[in-house]
Amino acid sequence: MSHRFKNAVLAVLICFIISNVEAQSKKPEKDSPEKVREFFVASLVKIGDPVLTALSNNQLKALMPVEKSPGAWDERTHVTFLEAFGRTLSGMAPWLELGPDDTSEGKLRAKYIALAQKSIHNATDPNAADFMNFVNDKQPLVDAAFFAQALLRAPKQLWEPLDAVTKENVITALKSSRKIEPYNSNWLLFAGMVEAAIIKFDKEEDANRLNFGLTKHKEWYLGDGIYGDGPDFHWDYYNSFVIHPMQLDILNLLKDKNSDYKKDYETVLNRSRRYAAIQERLISPDGTYPPIGRSLAYRFGAFQLLSQIALWKELPKDIAPAQVRSALYFMINNQINAKETFDKNGWLQIGLYGHQPNIGEGYISTGSLYLCTEAFLVLGLPATDSFWTTAYQPWTQKKIWSGQEIPIDHASK
Repeated sequence: MSHRFKNAVLAVLICFIISNVEAQSKKPEKDSPEKVREFFVASLVKIGDPVLTALSNNQLKALMPVEKSPGAWDERTHVTFLEAFGRTLSGMAPWLELGPDDTSEGKLRAKYIALAQKSIHNATDPNAADFMNFVNDKQPLVDAAFFAQALLRAPKQLWEPLDAVTKENVITALKSSRKIEPYNSNWLLFAGMVEAAIIKFDKEEDANRLNFGLTKHKEWYLGDGIYGDGPDFHWDYYNSFVIHPMQLDILNLLKDKNSDYKKDYETVLNRSRRYAAIQERLISPDGTYPPIGRSLAYRFGAFQLLSQIALWKELPKDIAPAQVRSALYFMINNQINAKETFDKNGWLQIGLYGHQPNIGEGYISTGSLYLCTEAFLVLGLPATDSFWTTAYQPWTQKKIWSGQEIPIDHASK
């Protein structure tokens, strides 16, 4: 081997070592808690800004691209805009509810609170260019429910400041979705969520639509924190996309109005704690998770329930908040930075990791993708909360695959 060749090999090896060290030093888990929160805020804003900026200017229908999966059922333009609006707002709501303050983050919140309020006005004003479809086809029931959920999660910022006309338009829009009959599945909770918002902000709720989904999910509970999606088990993330969070939000409202619901609330909360524990254990050491079931294009929105339980400070005692923060950060960082997650104008594109159009089912289009914002519910905890100030902690899989001891996992009732 020539001297020159040896030097070239050595140079390549040195470059490899340096680049590997640099890569190790840039691993997300090395970041400070403050930097992690900055990342969460920046990522939520990056996702939500195109939607709320366009809608607040009555230009969502004009500006938002409508990408569909190859197997799309139809054009989806009659439902996709309400999807983008309702889902974005539902995920952002706890952060917005913190309100404005004099910090840089507080000033940023003030901006998006104002955009959200204008967006609510335009989405529910029958004379607005961006007036949403709450009645045509079945899909609008789903996203009327996510919109209603957003209002329940942030009443001080998304409801109380609205003018009387806008409030009336919101209630009219929500009630108009009653003409849609839900499927015998998690969809029953969409009808219930709409009625929960009507109880909170108006009157004359439909008691059957409110309670039927709660009753059926009692029947559909399978054990160990898992509900069937309807009478059958589906191995997917709908326990987190819909079933646990919507039951929690509905019952959290109802228990304060009627003590008869308190027992049901405690039961659902205990089951949700267990499912959150399962979710935490699903996140691999490298921040991935099993691509099982439908709606994978909702990306990290699959971990809404884990984020909500952390927000509510109801994590099981053997799961430290900092390890949840670290796991969510590593996972979201992986996916949001994948090439072509966003198009050139900042809109989400179909995929689980980057741009993968064929991963979307027939009901998936651009607006559907904004369910990913649900992973950011923990931003409803202020920056001073220990969730955001405690040093990095490895999550369960990170611990076990590096030889550390972990608590034994136990099934629940």
